[in-house]
Amino acid sequence: MGKRRRGNQEITSLTKKQKKHLKEFGEQHPFHDNVVDRPEKTQILRLVSNYRLIFFLYEEEEEEEEGSDAEEDLEDEEEGETPDNSQNKEHPEKTNGGIEETEEAETEGEFTDKKNEAAFCLETNLPAKGEENMGEQEEEDIFVKHQETELSEEEVGRILQGSKIKTQVKWPKLGTLQCMCPLERFPAMGQPSSAPLPSIHKTLEANWGLLNQSFAPEGGTMTDVTELQKELLGLMGTYRDVHFTNSSPLREAKEVQSAYCLHVLNHVLKANTRVLRNNAKLKETKDVNKEFRDQGITRPKVLILVPFRDGVLRVVQTFITLLEPKGKKMDVSNKKRFKEEYGEEPGESPPKLHRPDDYHAIFSGNTDDHFRIGVSIMKRSMRLYSPFYSSDIIIASPLGLRTVLGADGEKKRDFDFLSSIELLIVDQADVFLMQNWEHLLHVLKYLNLQPLDSHGVDFSRVRMWNLNNWAAHYRQTLVFSAIQEPQITNILTKHCHNYRGQVCSKTIPKVGSICQVLVQLPHVFQMFHSDSFMDQDARFQFFVDKILPQYRDSVMSHTFIYVPSYFDFVRLRNYLKKEDISFASVSEYSQRSEVSRARHYFQKGEKQFMLFSERFHFYKRYTIKGIHNLIFYGLPTYPHFYSEVCNMLQAGVREGGGSVSFTCTALYSRYDMHRLAAITGVDRAAQMLQSKKTVHLFITGEEKNT
Repeated sequence: MGKRRRGNQEITSLTKKQKKHLKEFGEQHPFHDNVVDRPEKTQILRLVSNYRLIFFLYEEEEEEEEGSDAEEDLEDEEEGETPDNSQNKEHPEKTNGGIEETEEAETEGEFTDKKNEAAFCLETNLPAKGEENMGEQEEEDIFVKHQETELSEEEVGRILQGSKIKTQVKWPKLGTLQCMCPLERFPAMGQPSSAPLPSIHKTLEANWGLLNQSFAPEGGTMTDVTELQKELLGLMGTYRDVHFTNSSPLREAKEVQSAYCLHVLNHVLKANTRVLRNNAKLKETKDVNKEFRDQGITRPKVLILVPFRDGVLRVVQTFITLLEPKGKKMDVSNKKRFKEEYGEEPGESPPKLHRPDDYHAIFSGNTDDHFRIGVSIMKRSMRLYSPFYSSDIIIASPLGLRTVLGADGEKKRDFDFLSSIELLIVDQADVFLMQNWEHLLHVLKYLNLQPLDSHGVDFSRVRMWNLNNWAAHYRQTLVFSAIQEPQITNILTKHCHNYRGQVCSKTIPKVGSICQVLVQLPHVFQMFHSDSFMDQDARFQFFVDKILPQYRDSVMSHTFIYVPSYFDFVRLRNYLKKEDISFASVSEYSQRSEVSRARHYFQKGEKQFMLFSERFHFYKRYTIKGIHNLIFYGLPTYPHFYSEVCNMLQAGVREGGGSVSFTCTALYSRYDMHRLAAITGVDRAAQMLQSKKTVHLFITGEEKNT
């Protein structure tokens, strides 16, 4: 009783804003987390520099005025502390940036890792032995050519206009590739021979063949670098944007992750080696006017977005495999803490549930989706939990970054560390659709913006395209997903402006997932007219006017309505309530008791309809019993969800025993081409969209599908 009472007290002590966040996200905002029971330490920070980035020297008078204003502001903040400020001070947010704070009540020393700051500092270190003179080899490297390419204002204008030369080519493993080039002087992709494997940094030469060691089965033999990985590495090495749409969690995902990890390390090591060599040259040269422009305004070069903590664990393990010298242990700072926070505790995983293989592949390991971590690399050493402004690589979830980036109007926010990102990786993009797509779009919005502070940078070392605010045109974006989806493709069309162009793989499914339906079932596909991809009113009106009346009769009980979008789910739920229709509803926000009641009432026929959200199916994969009539309000995001839901009809038959006639109706518009092709097959989908008929019938479960 004591524990329950204490839990109730904790909830009642929350503010209205905190309760709202708890209800929406299922957890308290990180500002208010209290994970570790250690003495909390408040850190009072003094502003060292101004808030604005100074590209040119101000007059001395202006500098003095701004400095005194900053000191006055700081005194005001310290003296006039509001209740809200004190609450944030109790559980401050960890920004990993220039201002390090202590979320989760961590002490200052643990987080800032000051003892390793000098060892991993780019400004003061010199190159390792054997790396001092590599100038001739470096000049021919695509990495150097990419970084030193100079664009004119006219070319930048042409990139922003969006005019592109489009071509198509077919590769053995990647399949059909659609290439888009904004500038004529950088021609489109040809066959794989036009994109050979990039030159590998000396540090990785010995180990890069061990690319697949991190996911080799225990006791099993490790596979060599696959043909798919060679094609991907060659394509990534051209520094074009890449969208690969066939990264299945069961097959290609591990190969893809290993390949981009090698590309990331190769990029970071080449960039850092260049800086260290120029440090040595500057130390030796007597020419004061000699310039080496080899850096961005801030240090972070790579941003990797993954949906769960387990993805971070696998990425870091691959980094260690590729960097670790043979027969020696690599120096990795804070490795123990990393394993504790990103690994899976024994007994933490649920018992073996009867779920599809892809479910176990996606939800293996630590599935927390709120995290961010900085990684810095120096020669053959790695530092985990490095402050963002001292990091080479940032690995995070969109939610984890959003709490740092903040929103317009918020005082406590920081996004300067994203100003000089040269390589963006969005892994498992389809899973972000099932989390909160807005978080990802919010992160993309703050990439490569002009920073508000100089962060102590030496402007004589900053590349001109960074100073011109053209960093977005030099950034390479790699997007990997298991499906082809317009919202994911939109990332490249709206948020990517790489001067080298883009390459997108096109998945063309000859056989659709409807062939995996085992139940004898007539599938009626009904087409409705829609003016755009986002036109949800047309779908709703068609459903209310044409579909729902057919199922209102009590004879048509046990009707299951599958809704891909949560917004549509809420709209339908409100309509059914208003019309006083007997229904149960299950969504990702439903409590376990609500789900159990809804399943029971629906199976027994006490509720005529069940409204079911796609996200709930993604996260739970429950088998719903008692379905007789199936309505797909929209085609599923994942094609195999269509066959999974259809095969649920078998569960009721096995238990009921009696013969039941089943029905299945699916709504689609001409903007659902990709989803329709993945379900029915590309040839049938083309016929259905070109046909003058709006109703098409398929029958499964017979010897030959009709």
